[in-house]
Amino acid sequence: MQSESSSELQTATEDTGIYIVDDEERRRLLRRRIERISKWCLPAIVLLLTVWYWDRIVHWNEIPHYILPSPGRVISTLLADWPILLDALLITLQITCLALAVAVIGGAGLAILFTQSRFIQMSLFPYAVILQVTPIVAIAPLIFIYVESKIAGLLICAWIVAFFPILSNTTLGLNSTDHNLRDLFRIYGASRWQQLLHLQIPTALPYFLGGLRIAGGLALIGAVVAEYVAGTGGIGSGLAFTILEAGYRLNIPRMFAALLLIAGTGVMIFTVLSLLSHLLLHKWHESAIKRDS
Repeated sequence: MQSESSSELQTATEDTGIYIVDDEERRRLLRRRIERISKWCLPAIVLLLTVWYWDRIVHWNEIPHYILPSPGRVISTLLADWPILLDALLITLQITCLALAVAVIGGAGLAILFTQSRFIQMSLFPYAVILQVTPIVAIAPLIFIYVESKIAGLLICAWIVAFFPILSNTTLGLNSTDHNLRDLFRIYGASRWQQLLHLQIPTALPYFLGGLRIAGGLALIGAVVAEYVAGTGGIGSGLAFTILEAGYRLNIPRMFAALLLIAGTGVMIFTVLSLLSHLLLHKWHESAIKRDS
């Protein structure tokens, strides 16, 4: 009797186009809506409170602007010095993007070689680890001694920092292929390159994109650190040298403006790479598919 009444109710709702949502479904939809709103509102609230407290600290303690500028003075300096800061930003961004591109090509290519030959991996992987664990501050002065082009030196320093996450993550992804699927490919007579192209690379793609997001921020860090080292030799180019020059002149608002641009550039790089990862994975990979909780 109950099944008949439920089927009649379902038929009636389908005919009228009206669907009944129970309390649990309504709460779930409300929770998802609150989460979507909170995802953007909570960081904005924290940012506004931080900026307000920063401004109040400067005002209450009457701190001079050459020690700690107020947020308003930093923004006004950013607008006033925008031509100078923009040129420096473009140079830093160019070095970062070039270093990331070289790291992607070199890291992914070497990872593929590692999976194709264990001897190559055993021979070269320890040196990749050495490059990763050695501080770039210690390597950069030597690089600028032996490399004539300062731009090339900056590029090498940024590449060293960004290279290892892509190499290690891609290697891990290529080695994480399901052995049952590998055996299936062998049974059907697939060659090694067919297995690589149609099985291992799709499996490694999420790992590669995760390493790419990490490497994007590290490439910016490497470029800034290398500019600091090169800046001591009189290379006035990117945002790092702008910070050094502003510090020498006690132009602290410009220093904060340059720091704001560096932070904004890092956020932009991470956002772009996260969007790229979503576009490549959201239709098929579990890490990017949106499911109802």
